[in-house]
Amino acid sequence: MRQLLYSRRKGEVLLAETPVPACPDGGVLVRTRCSVVSSGTERQVLELARRSLPGKAAARPDLVLQVLRKIRVEGLAPTLEKVRARLDEPLALGYSAAGEVVEAAGDANGLRPGDRVAMAGVGYATHAEFNGVPRNLCARIPSGVSDLDAAFANLGAIALQGVRQAEPRIGERVVVIGLGLIGLLTAQILKAGGCAVLGSDPDGERVALARRLGVDVAVREDAEAACDAFTAGRGADAVLITAATPSSEPLEAAAAMSRSRGRVVAVGLVGLHVPRDVFYRKELELRLSTSSGPGRHDPAYEEEGRDYPFAHVRFTEQRNLESFLYLVGQGKVTPSALVTHRLPLDDALDAYALLAGKLPASSPLPRRYLGIVLEYPDDAPRTRTVRLAESGGETFAARTGELGVGVIGAGRFARAILLPHLVKQPGVRLLQVCTRSGRGARDAARRFGGAAATSDPQRLFDDPEIAAVVVATPHASHAGLAAAALRAGKHVFVEKPLCIAEAELDEIEGALGDARAAGGDPCLMVGFNRRFSPHAGAIRAAFAGREESGAPMVVSYRVNAGAVEAGSWLADPREGGRLIGEGVHFVDFCGALIGTEPVTVTAAGLGGGAPDDSVVVTVRYACGSLATIQYLAGGHPGLPKERCEVFAGGRTAVLDDFHTTRFRGGGRAVRGRQAKGFGEALGAFVNVCREGGPWPIPWSSLAATHRVAFAAQRSLETGRVVTVGQGA
Repeated sequence: MRQLLYSRRKGEVLLAETPVPACPDGGVLVRTRCSVVSSGTERQVLELARRSLPGKAAARPDLVLQVLRKIRVEGLAPTLEKVRARLDEPLALGYSAAGEVVEAAGDANGLRPGDRVAMAGVGYATHAEFNGVPRNLCARIPSGVSDLDAAFANLGAIALQGVRQAEPRIGERVVVIGLGLIGLLTAQILKAGGCAVLGSDPDGERVALARRLGVDVAVREDAEAACDAFTAGRGADAVLITAATPSSEPLEAAAAMSRSRGRVVAVGLVGLHVPRDVFYRKELELRLSTSSGPGRHDPAYEEEGRDYPFAHVRFTEQRNLESFLYLVGQGKVTPSALVTHRLPLDDALDAYALLAGKLPASSPLPRRYLGIVLEYPDDAPRTRTVRLAESGGETFAARTGELGVGVIGAGRFARAILLPHLVKQPGVRLLQVCTRSGRGARDAARRFGGAAATSDPQRLFDDPEIAAVVVATPHASHAGLAAAALRAGKHVFVEKPLCIAEAELDEIEGALGDARAAGGDPCLMVGFNRRFSPHAGAIRAAFAGREESGAPMVVSYRVNAGAVEAGSWLADPREGGRLIGEGVHFVDFCGALIGTEPVTVTAAGLGGGAPDDSVVVTVRYACGSLATIQYLAGGHPGLPKERCEVFAGGRTAVLDDFHTTRFRGGGRAVRGRQAKGFGEALGAFVNVCREGGPWPIPWSSLAATHRVAFAAQRSLETGRVVTVGQGA
């Protein structure tokens, strides 16, 4: 399918061929009919993206602080890799569209193929021939409402949420500052609600359009004087700011036009330096409107489809979509009156040239714009796999002696760490990259020399040229994908954890048995890279011979994990939570140093938050050795993330964040750049896949590491010592 993307690497908008996205669980796959180019928001996004790094830093100082914190904790080089990976991700343009459902997964709020729906959301309602949309981000279009009008639904929901925040009453006098798309929709909604409306905008044509749409008073200048006359000197009951500017002048004007105890609502991206004196004297109330309503920015609502109770949250993001479509169906709001350009998708790049002021002089398109609508063909093919000729797609096979590899998942970690190290391995040929969205697969395949991009993992399992599959998806999907790849006879590298439940570990063991029964001999590897670090090798060398002497080892591993944002998938129990999702790294490292079977596990947490947000885990091993893992969320972000101390037989090793390892009593110090063993781990996997031999990490060790993590989780829940593999 074709999709509009913004390449930050090239600094341009592309009409790219990408795989059709997968239908989200509980959501729908929609064939797009119309989408709206937001002349305000999308222009601002492109302007920010085109800025230099110093320019971006000046515009987003909050992101600069995040980067500086990461540098202090993780070091300069790893942080820069992550920043580059982030900047290399293409932006999917568009966030308001309409179309026809062609596939529904699960309940999907009763939607079925053939239903017409309005779509909302960045990354979901994109300028693409097909969109995969979660169920809470689409709404059925009433009969009588055209696809073109319905395509404005998300913009309308944003306007409607601003109106709800203003709480206007019938007969009140309300001012709208900024008469772009959102402002004009806001004015119409206010009129539909029985309010008198004054609109202001420096653009004379928009002012004239506002008057034609029924706005009581619309002015280009002297808005304060016009408001004084409009309200008989009393001031506006509410002022909605729908302008887009970093300046705080609209806020100052809103305060001046408000009556005492009036309400000011910031809807657009506007400066918020509050003029305290006038806000104080008038006892004004400043309210912010969060885009399209309750549910926005909540992954549980938007991505997972968990709705808010109707009785407690009457108007959610989705219910605002429905309300706006109702107003359109009643003729109270007329989005089509705002349309200045209707372009077929083939001419979509002209829309962005228009926004950037770079439309060729020969173009017949009008230079003045407001509502720009893209229209899509009815016969776009539902292609799930796209070959990339510039990345070698014309030779869709591994060459003699090469290891054909497919990668499932291309998130930030995969782009910044896994894929760069993978493609550097000798004899590796990246054949396919798979992501649910499709566009991420296309970009990762192009960047790392992949031959094809797909949104269907089964294509990798069925491809005889792919000998090895790398799984780098969210944690809850690891086990199922790994088991399917093993049964397909593929070697498998899974980014940690291998699985998030004991039953899944049994499923994977069964898949290994099935593969061997079918005559295969696949290698299964988990991304426990730390045990492959030069630091780990130096520690093992320093303590060589310990087992023969019978000297037990004590390993103390402290992790300054830091807090994660509320709602983050990293802390979601359905994704394993932090202890299983990341804690397995440190369990594996301790087990690799000690080298014998774990016997018992005890874990204790602080409480008062996520149960595994701050936890101390103690593992006792068959040889009498002990490991303690302190996984802590409450530390200062400036403290390096990891420190490991090892004691045995009169010797000590101190590992600091994989930058340095120092020894007492024997051992050679290791210093230099942070070396966590990513390349070494992938190299070991690739070598076994190509040459055969023992697994880099034996199955017994992989299974033991995960059983320790599961036992620690049970110990947290019960407060008891847990015998590994036997429950509480």
